[in-house]
Amino acid sequence: MHKRVFLSIIHGIAISAAAAVTGYILIRYSIESGYMTDMDDAGKHGRSTAVTVIVAMTLIGLVTGTVALVIKGFINWFNEKKLKEALKEKNHEMEMALVKSKIDPHLLFNTINNIDALIIKDAVEASDYLNKLSDIMRFMLYETMAEKILLSQEIEYIEKYIALQKIRTANVNYIHFTVSGDVGDKTIAPMIFIPFIENAFKHTTNKKLENAITVNILITDKKIKMVCENKFDAKPKVQTMNSGLGNELIEKRLQLIYADKHLLEINKNNELYSVHLTINNG
Repeated sequence: MHKRVFLSIIHGIAISAAAAVTGYILIRYSIESGYMTDMDDAGKHGRSTAVTVIVAMTLIGLVTGTVALVIKGFINWFNEKKLKEALKEKNHEMEMALVKSKIDPHLLFNTINNIDALIIKDAVEASDYLNKLSDIMRFMLYETMAEKILLSQEIEYIEKYIALQKIRTANVNYIHFTVSGDVGDKTIAPMIFIPFIENAFKHTTNKKLENAITVNILITDKKIKMVCENKFDAKPKVQTMNSGLGNELIEKRLQLIYADKHLLEINKNNELYSVHLTINNG
């Protein structure tokens, strides 16, 4: 970068000097040919003004070039600003699409039905699940409007989402969720992990399996990593793993928000679907 700037300055000076010399020669020729009146008494003093004129013209060229460079820089800055605004608007649109897609009617209806059935058995527990559902809806509708939220909020949302999914099966070991490392005051884009976890639930049809879904969030000083793995039925009717919020939209959102600050690896083999998402400087 510094080398290119230095070369640009050298080229600018060389071009300005060359233009000044060329301009002086043309002016000198015009004066001595009589086509132009010389301020130097019709050229009686010869070319004594050559150095002065060339230096002056070089300076004029440099000033003109500098002004042009400043204008170009301003135009580039303005274009970059417009691009960033466009990207920000696109990111907001994608976040809105993401949020809208989260209001899954199947999850909502199934959860309400499960809570309704639970009321007869344990009204206190049913009330607790209802509060979790309310918190999830509130989070999806309001908290996701911010560009960044506390990582602790994201994890709390995931925990409540998993809790609601658990009431749909009697298998207590259906899902295994862990968080390792110090959450602290780290921030993250809202709902950056949940689409992969939702897809894991959608495509894990056998709720009797032990650890059918495993979700691990690993936190270090410089990185936040999520590993989400789910077992799935390899039969053709459930082989497609991209229903719901598609991976393409998820990846576009990651590119907009984290650009070169993330690594996403998705693997599918031996009836196991795994997602490894690492975010730097989370």
